[in-house]
This record gives sequence, C-alpha cells and structure tokens, in this order.
Amino acid sequence: MASPQDFQTFVFFDVETTGLPYDKPCVAELCFFAVNRCSLQNSPQDFLQTPQPPRIVDKLTFCIDPQKPFTAIAEEITGLSNHDLEENCKPKFNTAVVEVLRGFLDRQTGPICLVAHNGFPYDFPLLRTELQRVGADLPPDTGCLDTLPVFRKLDKAADVDKAAKVSYKLGEIYRRFYGQEPTRAHSAEGDVLTLLLVFLAKAPELMEQAAKEARKWGDIQPMYVPEPEERKWPNLPKDLP
Repeated sequence: MASPQDFQTFVFFDVETTGLPYDKPCVAELCFFAVNRCSLQNSPQDFLQTPQPPRIVDKLTFCIDPQKPFTAIAEEITGLSNHDLEENCKPKFNTAVVEVLRGFLDRQTGPICLVAHNGFPYDFPLLRTELQRVGADLPPDTGCLDTLPVFRKLDKAADVDKAAKVSYKLGEIYRRFYGQEPTRAHSAEGDVLTLLLVFLAKAPELMEQAAKEARKWGDIQPMYVPEPEERKWPNLPKDLP
C-alpha cells in the first residue's frame, strides 16, 4: 500500500461491544492511542531491555450507551452493562463522538495507519458500521493494519515449531513476549495498551509489514448495514478530513 516511512502515525485502537458479529453488535467502549513512528522506533526500555510505553502518546477513550442489550457473555467479559452505562448517563454513538474523533485524528501527522488485533474481521468493520449509522466515514486512504495475521506471518517466516499449538490471541502473544499477564484485559484501554506493547516488541518488523499488509479504509466493508430507521443523524459530513 505504501512504503514504511509513509505511515507517520500509528493509531492503536480497540472496541468493547455488546456481542459477536452474528449478534449485530454495537460499540459500548472505544479507545485510541496515537503514537508517532519516532516513538515506536525509539521506545524506552527498562533495565531488562523490555520495551516500555512511549512517553508521548495521545489517548482517546469513550464509554457509549449501545442502546442494544449486551449478551450475557459480553457483559461478563467486558464488565460493562446497559444499566451501568445508563446510570452513568453515557450517550449513544452520535455526532459528538465523530467530531471528537475527527479532532483527534486531525492532530496526528499523516499518513495515519489504524492498528487493531483481529481488526479485519471485527474492529474495522464494526467501527465502519457505527460511523455509517450516523452518516460519517473516515478518509478512504487511511491505512488499516490487522496485527493478528501479521504475527502469524512473522512466526512462519521465523520457522516457529509448526507442531506447537501457538495461539494468536492478544493476551497469549503478550504472555509470550513478556512472561506475565496483561493488565485490564477486556477493557478497551487495557487492550490497546497490550496491543501497543506487543507491537513495540516487534516494531521494526511490524512497521515494515504495514507497507505490505495494510489495507485502505475505503476497502473495509461494514460488519452489517444499519436498518434505515437507525439512521437518525443525516446531517454530518460523510468524510472526515
């Protein structure tokens, strides 16, 4: 898609939702960490030479009333519930969310690459559905990198034991690199921090792979098309700058 140096900002993100794709889920929590490639190339390390989160990171986190019931397992895993979100007066995914996201991405040096784990089948399509619900979208040339198939490809290139049962769940990759449990798993911010740390463990290779494996946002299909009566905010510009 582009040469590695073309992506100047990598925006790591995660969603917590009401269920699985066949449930036609809605987003209940969103988190974005924007990190310049300079910080990814020169991340601090502790005395054991373990990568540490960069000092300079822009962060954006929302809790959102999905206006759709959580499945029992999604409620248990995420720790979110319709009752708690309503009780805390969290609004639905609306134009205000999009305007803040617009400002957040506008602050970053382009070109931008969104990064999500298992992003192609889940996070990217669902985010596009939610944006479509309010009549908005991202610039079609925005990069999108799914780290799950990339880690699988890197293992294959390194001739990792094919007989071993290697899991590519985000938590398992983190445990493989750091020998400990990730913190705050299944919160959007906790999972984004975990994703950033596993990215840092292989940053040169992953930034190189971004040029080959990243897709354009315009090629991402929505997870599902909202029903016509769900399109309640038609006045928002279709493309974010």
